[in-house]
Amino acid sequence: QVQLVESGGGLVQAGASLRLSCAASGRTLYIMGWFRQAPGKEREFVAAISRNGGGTRYADSVKGRFTISRVNAKSTVYLQMNGLKPEDTAVYYCAADPSNPILLRTTAAGYLYWGQGTQVTVSS
Repeated sequence: QVQLVESGGGLVQAGASLRLSCAASGRTLYIMGWFRQAPGKEREFVAAISRNGGGTRYADSVKGRFTISRVNAKSTVYLQMNGLKPEDTAVYYCAADPSNPILLRTTAAGYLYWGQGTQVTVSS
């Protein structure tokens, strides 16, 4: 069993930066991902990171602006978000994929454990 707790969301102006954190407890050496869901929209993939942090994958919409990282000694995954845009407004969720050690999945169905989410609001 894995428990995930996100933090770091907030209200910022366009162009600002935020860093989200996802603290994990329990068995934590899994592939991790960040997803987001805006009102009335499907949950969408943002970024994923391999178990040792050496591999990453990003949605095209955030590539070059967001960076996913992890510190396994702290059981924490981060999402550094720079150059925020109003269209980045959403609830951001972290998720863990215990089912495979290699694939950086981009679909929510591929992740078993989820946090409760943290709200990010970007004003124009």
